[in-house]
Amino acid sequence: MNALTRISHFFIVALLITFSLNSYAAPALYKIEKNGVSSYLFGTVHVGDASMKGLPKNVTDAISASKEVIVEVDISKLTPLEMQQRSMPFMMLSDGKILQTELSKQNYTKLKNYFAKKSIDIAMFNGLKPWAVMVTMMQIEFQNAGYSDKTGIDKQVLSYAKEHNIKIGELETLEQQLQMFDGMALLSNEMIEETFEQLSDINTYFIKLVNAWKNGDMDTLTDYYNMSFDDSNYGEISEQVMLTNRNNNWVKQLTPRLANEQLFIAVGALHLPEKHGLLKQLRDKGFSVTRL
Repeated sequence: MNALTRISHFFIVALLITFSLNSYAAPALYKIEKNGVSSYLFGTVHVGDASMKGLPKNVTDAISASKEVIVEVDISKLTPLEMQQRSMPFMMLSDGKILQTELSKQNYTKLKNYFAKKSIDIAMFNGLKPWAVMVTMMQIEFQNAGYSDKTGIDKQVLSYAKEHNIKIGELETLEQQLQMFDGMALLSNEMIEETFEQLSDINTYFIKLVNAWKNGDMDTLTDYYNMSFDDSNYGEISEQVMLTNRNNNWVKQLTPRLANEQLFIAVGALHLPEKHGLLKQLRDKGFSVTRL
């Protein structure tokens, strides 16, 4: 897997059964300290259901105690039209290519049948890159499952910061996020195949993951990470492009600032665990990292 998890950092989450809760039973929030300066790191999911409306008090307290909120991309400053205008050049195929030429016959037929069942003509997607079509599929399935980006944690963090006049910064631009998908272009068929695999069992591949986030179950999120980014060619490349490269870049940006500024950092939850995750990298840089 898992295309859903891998792009959730951009569109949603990324981010499993009703399992036994750990002792926290709340979304994971970490205090980052060095030289007597305290900041916070919060793993998020990009879509939510009605039960996720409203940030936990420890999170709002941490935001209020910070001088600046740092997110992946500050989408709150973009209107829907601006978002569309800046996104479409990256989403559109060029040089005479169409969706059908970018996929195997089998995968194109799967897509055609999928949209036909929803009374949608696949012809409307002919000019789009496969990853852009995949995003559309996920948006449809999330909405059908009762999830929306309006109750996504990222948007709620941004909204709280704006309401309380707290400065907002971003780790990358919208264009940088969109460009990373082009790094996966040669693996379009694998991405589509795994998207269908996941959508066939949305409970395992999404709802349980969101439940793990709600409960602050980092062990389950870590297990999910390892299942998603396995040792297959697709798993290794997607981990490098979607997570490792970005984490490394973010740590370079954040390290000098965290030693001197009080920041609240909110990024997709799967950016936190494992050897290339932000938690380990910050500890390796000499920061004290404490679960709150």
